[in-house]
Amino acid sequence: MNFKELKELIEIVSTNDNIEELEVEKAGVRLKVRKAGSARKPTQSFDVPHPQGAAARVLNQPSADTPAAADGAGVFFVASPMVGTFYRAPNPDTEPFVKVGDFVEKGSVVCIVEAMKLMNEIESEVAGEIVSIPVENGQPVEYGERLFAIRPR
Repeated sequence: MNFKELKELIEIVSTNDNIEELEVEKAGVRLKVRKAGSARKPTQSFDVPHPQGAAARVLNQPSADTPAAADGAGVFFVASPMVGTFYRAPNPDTEPFVKVGDFVEKGSVVCIVEAMKLMNEIESEVAGEIVSIPVENGQPVEYGERLFAIRPR
């Protein structure tokens, strides 16, 4: 399944009021797209609520399914916008985009999440100091999983 096909499926679900959920299997890959706000049912497939390359969303409050904040007070979280593999650097021979203690600007690339052989740069939506990185390099991540805790300036 390529990016164009994925985008078309998401468009179909998001623009049609009669479709809440769509599940497709092609070449051994099962994809389930569900509208935001639809009831979540236990499943073994993965969800793709945003197209590839979507900017990371920022969460203000901890949720039950993501790691705890570094200190919990005034910390914003950059979360994965997709299921994929987390990489701290553009390639194994280079320095990470950011380290704990670094200051980032809004729009700065902080990591890459590889999904379906596509490298998606994840950007910070706030300016501030990186206070924790709860994910290890090369680790699989889920949609909404916290990647960075940032204390705004």
